[in-house]
Amino acid sequence: MADVRILEVKESVFANNDRKADELRDDLKRRGTFLLNLMSSPGSGKTTTLTRTIEALRDELSIAVMEADIDSDVDARTIAGTGARAIQLHTGGMCHLDAYMTEQGLDGLLAEGDGAPVDLAILENVGNLVCPAEFDTGASANAMILSVPEGDDKPLKYPLMFSICDVVLINKIDALPVFDTFSMERVRENILMRNPEATIIPISAKTGEGIEAWASWLRERVAAWKRA
Repeated sequence: MADVRILEVKESVFANNDRKADELRDDLKRRGTFLLNLMSSPGSGKTTTLTRTIEALRDELSIAVMEADIDSDVDARTIAGTGARAIQLHTGGMCHLDAYMTEQGLDGLLAEGDGAPVDLAILENVGNLVCPAEFDTGASANAMILSVPEGDDKPLKYPLMFSICDVVLINKIDALPVFDTFSMERVRENILMRNPEATIIPISAKTGEGIEAWASWLRERVAAWKRA
């Protein structure tokens, strides 16, 4: 048989990104900025949830948002309409952000505010349940939104996404009477199967139900980040 070249893989292809992510977290800690990496599939209600979040916390925290998309500035314009500082990031066709890209976005975000301090920076990652989960952005915490219309089986189909998230928001609970095959009990079981430490918060970005519980989670995490 012909000789086959064997390549010994000694280091993860993600190692450089992981190092950069750790450096970015250290820098954010020095600045007193809590960075939330918010992920979901398209149409789950990320931007609407963000507007509700800003409304709930803008009198307590300085908030700035990075909107990541392959193209367009629709979401950044929506967020800017709330009065929060916002910047649009175009990924050039890539379906995720990594730590290097996030650092560039943060630099641009701070420049928009002339270097004014930010308590809570939110990265609205590119909408899909695969690629964003694979790259450490340097965030202080990872969050994701699962909407009721997507189904309660998504934690089984996209295990990595659910396993890396500190908090999972179950959005569009106002639609539960319509999507009667969605079981809150079953989705909780499926999420905790992947990640026993995950916090699960049911919300409706449309009606505002559950937003205060979500805002309280963020308040506590931002305060703890600043104390540590």
